[in-house]
Amino acid sequence: MTPLMRFGITVVLLSGALAVSGSNGLRKPQPLARPLSDIAVRIGDWMGTDDTPLPDRIVASLAPTSYITRTYRNGAQEMDLFVAHYANQRAGESMHSPKYCMPGGGWEMLDSGKTSVATNRGRVDVNNYVLYRAGDRMRMLYWYQGPHRVVASEYTAKIYLLWDAARSGQTAGSIVRITTAERPGAFERALDFAGHVISEVERCFGDGT
Repeated sequence: MTPLMRFGITVVLLSGALAVSGSNGLRKPQPLARPLSDIAVRIGDWMGTDDTPLPDRIVASLAPTSYITRTYRNGAQEMDLFVAHYANQRAGESMHSPKYCMPGGGWEMLDSGKTSVATNRGRVDVNNYVLYRAGDRMRMLYWYQGPHRVVASEYTAKIYLLWDAARSGQTAGSIVRITTAERPGAFERALDFAGHVISEVERCFGDGT
């Protein structure tokens, strides 16, 4: 049996387990240990202020349990943070990937890939994009984060969703996005900021416990 076949069988089995857990009402919402608003307002040399709440139509489209959108400033530099938490994801649903949402806002993707971020628990991979719109360039890092892990791939996140649902009935997760103007040093600043944000979101989940 090839690795691809084994992977396919695993997905089918986990999907069946998720369907059973859903039909039996075994999936349990997993509230955050701390609200997203507890994410530090000061991160390193960056000071944050909450943004205007998203329009109702966007919130309805995203359908998060809770979310935060905040702008951090360090002198003339800005770093935008968006976190959406889902206490109980359902089969067939998935968090909206920025790589699909951003083009709808007029942004063109010039470069995409993954990069490694240093955290207090080791290095993790996140998505790394450069976007362009009307003469402006923007750096975007985003990832999927749950109580036990950080992953870049939305497909890997879905596999873990099935696994967690079958194993514990808990399917909580979040999507985290950082954006900043693409200027000299922006990539390095975003990487450092992302490491701190991962720790802050981990704290909201209860340090993975």
